[in-house]
Amino acid sequence: MAKAKDRYVAYVGTYTHENSIGIHVYDIDVESGRLTERSVAPINNPSYVTISEDGQILYSIEDEGVCAFKIDENGDLSKINSKWIGGMRGCYLDVDKERRFLFVGGYHDGRVTMMRLRPDGGIDDIADGIFHQGLAITSENRRIDHPKVSCVKLTPDHKYLCAADYGLNQVKVYAIDYTHGKLKLADIIRCELEAAPRLIRFSEDARFCYILTELANAIEVYKYEDKGNEPFFERIQTIPVVEEDFRISSATSMSLCKDNDYVFVAIDGFDGMSWLKRDPEDGTLSYIGETMISGDFPKSIAVLPGAKYVAVLNHDSNEIRTFGFNYEENYALMKNPPVKVDKPNCIRILKLENK
Repeated sequence: MAKAKDRYVAYVGTYTHENSIGIHVYDIDVESGRLTERSVAPINNPSYVTISEDGQILYSIEDEGVCAFKIDENGDLSKINSKWIGGMRGCYLDVDKERRFLFVGGYHDGRVTMMRLRPDGGIDDIADGIFHQGLAITSENRRIDHPKVSCVKLTPDHKYLCAADYGLNQVKVYAIDYTHGKLKLADIIRCELEAAPRLIRFSEDARFCYILTELANAIEVYKYEDKGNEPFFERIQTIPVVEEDFRISSATSMSLCKDNDYVFVAIDGFDGMSWLKRDPEDGTLSYIGETMISGDFPKSIAVLPGAKYVAVLNHDSNEIRTFGFNYEENYALMKNPPVKVDKPNCIRILKLENK
């Protein structure tokens, strides 16, 4: 649970083809839910960012490939270096807990890339790269789609990399050879027909995997365990994240609330967010409610430290809005004026060491 004396910063990745110039850094007041901008790190189209487990390095997508930043004691960023990823620009990143490799998901070319990292956190050369292959044909309108890697997420034990392929409607699971810098296909999670997996999250206890599907507007829940060095995923539930009247919308992002066992979901088209209660014992979800977010195209959502507030990034209306959440009566109420920022796309939160 967050304490008032704890210091947190939020990093917001943006698209810079209009007025934004890079990654916006905000101080977070956990008691009021306010975000106050402290600095901006210039970079071209940092559409997605991630932070190393030790909190020392931030990695970002950029037009030129990927970029590494050093995080100082106040949370500000200074650039270390950039590297090309051997394909079209990426859309998602993850980094292993020992900061050996950076993993990149490519939506535009269906590629998963494994980048070596230097001891100082900088990015080195390409270790491995795999292009997904094949075509998917929808049953309803016979639309043909091609590989689109929308998310790469390490399993909690960091033995496997899950690569959600929006186009192929599946999640490929790769075993990671950290010694030689290689990926090897170990399993395939086949999502429900035409679901379009977009995002992957794991429960804090590492027993459950949650896959947000954009076109089905649902979350698929899986049990996860490593059985004799083989990943095992068992689907135990599929649950809609929005009421039936709004299922022509598109689920875009989700955030697991560790303190209160809730899942919050951002939904485009409906331009709202919904929340589901999570059973910590069996991992299943129960739909609770939803609300409009007074903005356009929510691209990312995050529960702020302390779990009192939820931040929603509205891409097309160029703002971040925070909502106070009442867990007893199950409603969300907008708090604070919107924070203006051009084309926000993702948010990552870091707890700073108190000095």
